[in-house]
Order: sequence, then structure tokens, then C-alpha cells
Amino acid sequence: MSTLPSLASEQTAIGEQVLVPGVQPITPAERLAMLVNAPMQPRRPQRPADEGLFDTNARNQLEMF
Repeated sequence: MSTLPSLASEQTAIGEQVLVPGVQPITPAERLAMLVNAPMQPRRPQRPADEGLFDTNARNQLEMF
């Protein structure tokens, strides 16, 4: 009979998590670096760019004249 290798685990806010062999857990510094490098998000809802080249409603017109 073969015995299973013991797997490493870590305690998280939602309970104990088993770590996959060869995979390192994400450190808080790596999490912060990912947030810093993420694209900026608008603070307010943006108006649609529906004029000129980006006017999707103009594409729905049937005839020009």
C-alpha cells in the first residue's frame, strides 16, 4: 500500500486551504503590486462616446436621404 504525501496547507479567513505541490501562495506584497499595476478605474460613471466615429446609433439608419 502506498501512502499519500502530506500536502502543505495555510489558514485563511474562510478556513484551511490545501496548497498544490509546486505552487506558492500569493503574498500580500504580490497582491498589492497587482492592484498598483492595474488600470485606473473611473470614480464616476462615464458618458457613452456616441458621436462621430463611435456613434453606434447612426449605423442603424436605413437610408441617407
